Amino acid sequence: MSKVAQDAAAFKSVLQRQDYTSWHSQPPPIEKASDEIAPSGSKKKRPKFNIVYSQPADTGTGTNVNTQLVYAVNHLKSTHNPMRLQDLAILTSTPLDTDHVLLEKFKTYDRVVWDPKTDLYSYKHDFDFRNKAALLTEIQRQTHRGGGIPVRALKESWKEAPAAIEELKAEGEVLVTRTTKDGQLKMVFWNPVKPTEESGGMLVEQAAIHQFLDLWHELKAPNNVDLSEQLSSGKSNPFLKYRPVPIGCP
Repeated sequence: MSKVAQDAAAFKSVLQRQDYTSWHSQPPPIEKASDEIAPSGSKKKRPKFNIVYSQPADTGTGTNVNTQLVYAVNHLKSTHNPMRLQDLAILTSTPLDTDHVLLEKFKTYDRVVWDPKTDLYSYKHDFDFRNKAALLTEIQRQTHRGGGIPVRALKESWKEAPAAIEELKAEGEVLVTRTTKDGQLKMVFWNPVKPTEESGGMLVEQAAIHQFLDLWHELKAPNNVDLSEQLSSGKSNPFLKYRPVPIGCP
């Protein structure tokens, strides 16, 4: 047998053993039975997960020096007490005691005060008081300068300030303004008129207010012809008992 005939015979034997079934014709693999079988022709629903993608995950204080500085300063501001540098670094998860760049920025911050004797750091608030008497003194000082004090700034200096202001208001020592929405304290002013019967300053009863309003609404404005005569006589109007005198006239 020639070489060509041998190769042809070997090729035919290979073709006889070859599986010509296409993989397209093979049945799909049997999947594991699920708890719920979707009806024919419907799409399988994807499982829902309670994941909110609109809010970034809290990654701590970050690695940016300025971000870490803000964390450290804000924590020192909220404590109202001097702190060690090591404690502040642990509580804020910042390398405040090892990062020289961060430490230098922290020390040169205009609100951070360092005591070299105790090696403690504290925050410099706008006001320095820790009791109701000192609070009233500060309110008086600011009112003499021509204005009130935002209660928010007082609370940052002393967290018990709002409660003390409410007590001072009940005692008639201060006057306050409140927010329209929820009635929270907004501004506080010193009240120079103490609520006494001799000097005044007492709260007006609601009955007296309604009586005054009733008298006011009963008044009728005269016409232009009778206005001058009624102003001079002051008889028809109980609120016009005195004739207005021009400046410079006897």
